[in-house]
Amino acid sequence: MGNKQQRELAKQFLIMVMSSVVSAIALNEFLVPGKIFSSGINGVSQIIATILQMVNLHVSTGWFILLFNIPIGLLGWFKVGRRFTLYSIIVAILTSVLTIVVPVHNISNNPLLAALFGGILSGVSIGYPLKYGFSTGGMDIIAVVLEKTTGRTIGTLMMMINLTIVVVAGFMFGWESALYTIISIYAMSRVVDGIHTGHQKLTAFIVTSHKQTVVDELNRTLIRGITVLPSTGAYTGKENNVLMVVISRYELYDLEQAVKEVDRHAFVNLVNTIDIEGNFISQSEQREAKQAQQ
Repeated sequence: MGNKQQRELAKQFLIMVMSSVVSAIALNEFLVPGKIFSSGINGVSQIIATILQMVNLHVSTGWFILLFNIPIGLLGWFKVGRRFTLYSIIVAILTSVLTIVVPVHNISNNPLLAALFGGILSGVSIGYPLKYGFSTGGMDIIAVVLEKTTGRTIGTLMMMINLTIVVVAGFMFGWESALYTIISIYAMSRVVDGIHTGHQKLTAFIVTSHKQTVVDELNRTLIRGITVLPSTGAYTGKENNVLMVVISRYELYDLEQAVKEVDRHAFVNLVNTIDIEGNFISQSEQREAKQAQQ
């Protein structure tokens, strides 16, 4: 393993640890003591732990996060891919352990501040793993499995789960708790969108004098169509090429690393793409194409 790969692995490990720490802080310092609930698996785990507390059974939310992620991790291992699932499960396990270890302490007595900061920190803990090519486990793995097996997205399922969390919070802990939960989930989703979103598309314009080397590396890393446009530098007068490729934001990190790997002097311009028409293959189709190449 080269020095560059070691640095990249160290960076990803640091993201895993920091994401887990931030998630545990969001849960134990803001959301859990304020009876404000997160989204997805973490929210379901909070609901169960809080219900058990009502009957004098004190079980940390972290144990339920771990319990749910074991079968989800096995599902992802066989249905999605080992690297994505392994990294995601490591984050989930670290989050579970830290949530068990970190004491529950109410930093803010203001429930609005608790909802906002809990949501913002949760968004940070989810957004950065997605940006670096893995996730926090739970619903993210289920989303990939559903897309691969059914071709459908998880949007409706996630909305139903979050709606259930809000309704249960309202009936069991008061509708004020439910309203603060909505604020927290909204804040979290906005932060995730700000850091990294998979549904958005980008068009990358890559100006390079090493056309074939960059094209080969992009084809090895991504399964995307690449348009080559001959160009000339207005200042230098040198001939070069502009490579145009449309990607999802999930692929941005991989594209940037692929270009840097073979041409550190390439100029990359990223433009938000409002809409696309034509064949834009999904992540599951990409995985199948890569497996066929192997």
